[in-house]
Amino acid sequence: MSGNRAVAYLKPGAVEVRTIDYPTLELQDGPGVASKNVGRKCRHGVILKVLATNICGSDQHMVRGRTTAPEGLVLGHEITGEIVERGPDVEFLDVGDIVSVPFNIACGRCRNCKERKTGICLSVNPARPGAAYGYVDMGGWVGGQAEYVMVPYADFNALRFPDRDAAREKLLDLTMLSDIFPTGFHGAVTAGAGVGSTVYVAGAGPVGLAAAASAQLLGAAVVIVGDLNAQRLAQARSFGCETVDVSRGPVEEQIAEILGEPEVDAAVDAVGFEARGHGSADAPEAPATVLNSLMGVTKAGGALGIPGLYVTDDPGGVDQDARTGTLKVRLGLGWAKSHHFTTGQCPVMKYHRALSQAILHDKVHIAKAVNATVIGIEEAPRGYAEFDQGASRKYVLDPHGALNGVRAV
Repeated sequence: MSGNRAVAYLKPGAVEVRTIDYPTLELQDGPGVASKNVGRKCRHGVILKVLATNICGSDQHMVRGRTTAPEGLVLGHEITGEIVERGPDVEFLDVGDIVSVPFNIACGRCRNCKERKTGICLSVNPARPGAAYGYVDMGGWVGGQAEYVMVPYADFNALRFPDRDAAREKLLDLTMLSDIFPTGFHGAVTAGAGVGSTVYVAGAGPVGLAAAASAQLLGAAVVIVGDLNAQRLAQARSFGCETVDVSRGPVEEQIAEILGEPEVDAAVDAVGFEARGHGSADAPEAPATVLNSLMGVTKAGGALGIPGLYVTDDPGGVDQDARTGTLKVRLGLGWAKSHHFTTGQCPVMKYHRALSQAILHDKVHIAKAVNATVIGIEEAPRGYAEFDQGASRKYVLDPHGALNGVRAV
């Protein structure tokens, strides 16, 4: 094959669908590819026909011009697909298998991978630990918002679904396994959500909604979701969450109205570095707001799970400190309350098999929780624009029609 339609970053505020090269089992030079990765041979890789690939809030940060992403970078790190070619060193996967691909690229051989820290693999990105598909400074592995994509170290990375028919039937839910469901679950787990706990999730975007659904799956007694977007708060209420409108007054007071006390057992930051100040619908950006708020509303001895993205370089930061990821965090408050903090990429492989079983056995309906909405790959620019305007949807791109007529249930 010669062509491959893919979604590429064009400039701040714009993406376009381009025809790029059909993938091979060798990493080629291109936008964002680390020079030391050019020519890297992937006999251990597979080529996927992409059945579903999602627009993520992390992609949106790049499209807003809030990173150093280069023009032409092919986007997309949430990938579910069918193997159409396998490398000569692949042993345990076959052509025709349907697999979920963690957004973390991991070699399975380095110290961190062997310690299950697959979000910070030491081998796949010459610049720093950790790599991902279609993401700035993450090694330059070509993104999966495309018709076809190459997945390296496939025996280790790919989660194979043993029943093809069941996978097809649940595809809209299973596509959430590549990132937002494990990421939200990681946020809830590291925050200490459990049976009978009270949980506050800051942010009602897709990751926040996934974190809320995860807290419910873990047995939380009450899950409260905070945001200033009325549609997103309504989506959280649709599956049993309580909500807080952060534009309408102090979070702790609103939590007290729900729980009878102003603190929760566990808190999740699903917002990240583009946080806005609380107390007003038109509050300016204030990147440390959520972290400081969570320390205020989390009980002494509690924990903060922080799957929300924070960056080291933000060209659009509100001040010089913000541009280098230096935030005015009230660490003294967290220290005084003996809080635990967990940050960084979710190690997807730590959770994705168990979460796939929860999906396949109807223990969770994650596509419904995040309002999964299917669009064609040519509609990606519209999906990005609507998501940027706050649409309460998780856009799923369908490059080959595998999701025709499918809706979240």
